[in-house]
Amino acid sequence: MHAYTRGNNRSPVFVDDFDYTAWLRLLHRTVRRFGWTCHAFCLMPNHYHLLLESSRARISAGMRHLNGSFATRVNLRYDRTGHVFEGPYREQLVTEQRHLAELARYIPLNPVRARLSATAEDWRPSSYRATAGLERRPPYLTVTLLRSLFGRGEEGIAGYRAFVAEGATIPRATSRDLVRGRGGFGR
Repeated sequence: MHAYTRGNNRSPVFVDDFDYTAWLRLLHRTVRRFGWTCHAFCLMPNHYHLLLESSRARISAGMRHLNGSFATRVNLRYDRTGHVFEGPYREQLVTEQRHLAELARYIPLNPVRARLSATAEDWRPSSYRATAGLERRPPYLTVTLLRSLFGRGEEGIAGYRAFVAEGATIPRATSRDLVRGRGGFGR
C-alpha cells in the first residue's frame, strides 16, 4: 500500500534534521508495534510517502499512531496548537507489479522533481540510499522486494539504481496517474 500525508495547508512538517530524525524514530517504533513491512519512504518538507505491506486495519491504526505522535511532538517543540497534517493519510492499494515498480522510483524521485535535490541519492531522508546499497539498511526497512523486481543480488541493486535514474528523465506524473496508467511513468 502506498500511504502519504501532507502538512496542513501544505505547510512544512519537517523544519530541520531533528524533525526528520524524530519522525524516522517514530516510524521504527510504528513498524515494530503494528507489524508493518516498510519497503520505501521519502520525507519531504511538507509531506511524506510510505510503501507498506500489512493488513489495512493495521496500516490504518499505525498511521493514526504515527501521525498523531508526530503532530504532538511538533506542537510541543514549536509551541503550537492545532492540526499539523491536513487530514487523515491517503492510501493507494498496490495490486500490480508494474505499479509497485513505478512507486519504487516515484517515491525516491519526489525531491528531484521538486528540485530539492539533484539526484535521489543526494536526498538523505529517504529509503533510496539503503535500497540502492549505498548505506546500511535501517532495521525498519525491508529492501529485498524492491531489489528483486530488477534481479538477484548485485544485479537487482544495479537494476534498481538504473530504473530510478531513468525515471528522473521521464516527465513528472502523479501517483494517481500511476494507478490510472497515465502520465510519464512506465513508457
